Amino acid sequence: MDLRMQQIVGTQELQKKSLLPSKPKKNQVVGKFAEILSNAEKPKISKHAELRMKERNIRFDEKKWDEIASKMKEAKAKGVTDSLVLTDNAALIASVKNHTIITAMDRSEADSQVFTNINGTIVMK
Repeated sequence: MDLRMQQIVGTQELQKKSLLPSKPKKNQVVGKFAEILSNAEKPKISKHAELRMKERNIRFDEKKWDEIASKMKEAKAKGVTDSLVLTDNAALIASVKNHTIITAMDRSEADSQVFTNINGTIVMK
């Protein structure tokens, strides 16, 4: 038996003894991929943004989050890395590159603000 064959046989024996992780079954891989894909589509919300949204009573339903995620994806395709997202009732600062909401404020509060370090704006209805 050559060295390569000995390594393969040795690895299989270790996997049988549960000393090495075995290869996941095909349906396990598909399930994990689907889970990762579904989580990747929703924007992450930083702790800071979550706190600001609670303090300012800013809420979005699933449909609105899906719209925001879609627009962030579109902005990323156009080269935007950091964006101001304007909705009817809120202004969000988002890292499009990281798909993360950084901070949030209500629209009345945003009217008197100067936003820096952004290279794109997403205006939503």
